[in-house]
Amino acid sequence: MLTKAYIPYKGYYSSPFSRWQGSMANENSITLAAETAKRWLAEKNWDPKIFDYLYFGITVHQLHGFYGGPWAAAMMGATGTPGILVSQACSTSTIAVYQASVGVETGLFQTPMCLMTDRCSNGPHAIWPNPKGPGAQVISEDWLMDNFAKDPWAGEAMIKTAENVSAEAGITREQCDAVTLRRYEQYLDALADDRAFQKRYMYPVMLQVSKKKTIMLEEDEGVMETTAEGLARLKPVLPGGVHTFGAQTHPADGHCAITVATRERAKELSADPDVEIQVISYGYNRAKPAHMAAAVYPAAQMALDNAGIAASDVKAIKTHNPFAANDVYLADKLGVDVNQMNNFGCSLIFGHPQGPTAGRLIIEGIEEVVVAGGGYLLFGGCAAGDTGAAIVLKIG
Repeated sequence: MLTKAYIPYKGYYSSPFSRWQGSMANENSITLAAETAKRWLAEKNWDPKIFDYLYFGITVHQLHGFYGGPWAAAMMGATGTPGILVSQACSTSTIAVYQASVGVETGLFQTPMCLMTDRCSNGPHAIWPNPKGPGAQVISEDWLMDNFAKDPWAGEAMIKTAENVSAEAGITREQCDAVTLRRYEQYLDALADDRAFQKRYMYPVMLQVSKKKTIMLEEDEGVMETTAEGLARLKPVLPGGVHTFGAQTHPADGHCAITVATRERAKELSADPDVEIQVISYGYNRAKPAHMAAAVYPAAQMALDNAGIAASDVKAIKTHNPFAANDVYLADKLGVDVNQMNNFGCSLIFGHPQGPTAGRLIIEGIEEVVVAGGGYLLFGGCAAGDTGAAIVLKIG
């Protein structure tokens, strides 16, 4: 359990998430995230040099990514700030925030920053030496899509891992469709009153479309209208499976940032010093091979146990749910109402850029709990390699 790490209120933002091959498809995700963070910091009148370390989360490699951490820090304006690359697939934001918090807890840092970004669109194509290849043939892979399609250890595609858990737990197609529709309705709540909820944390991205023209991307791009009738018409992705393309997430592009600080520094930086956001605990797990969705529950339970609370004590639960069955399984294991999780949005609906996905969900959870008057936030999500991660925050 941590006692010294805090997040300044409004010391975070998320970009809108852009659909795959959409508005951000040709942007270097490292430079785009750094440039957006620089604009955001300027509007807040924060000197980028206040950050003593940068946790830079990215999972889909970009040009010059070799220098990712310190390069991003310098482009933000934090020219003297070192940085480290953090990459744990869908759990990248979770571990970045926790590691930054541990740095504060131990007294190593006062104000580390977590900046997470990814561009699933136009991912890199890697070529690897093959000493046994005839005629100097090489081994190649599509960095993103080939690994979505097969875990080299478990031997299965990601969607198959969700189907395996569904089969063992008795999760049905009807349950998955019902949860998907509920998640879409919750996302619509975030769009009410001219996107009032999203505007609490979302920061627009400036995109250079030509030498003379820039555009501002202010809203999510690629969210599909969802109805019960539309979901019912879709065929399962895998024969006999419970997930359609409507009941799984889609690859996306985007970025987010979360500041971590000591209690004193967080108060100085906070938009409202009376709102305290404390990082409390972390949990992790690795499920048996090809059962990724099952890893979230033990990770979440570990985080709750480390915080000394029960699921019933939590004001809001946010999850990274690439497949609808993830939420059905987690809710059943935690003994909570699946319809009350993921208010205002989730990755099942607005997409999954990998590195920043969990970060946006944590940010949304913070704002939900603030609106509700304070309490505990639990975030949990799965990640490639049948792993799961969770974090508990206390907002008051």
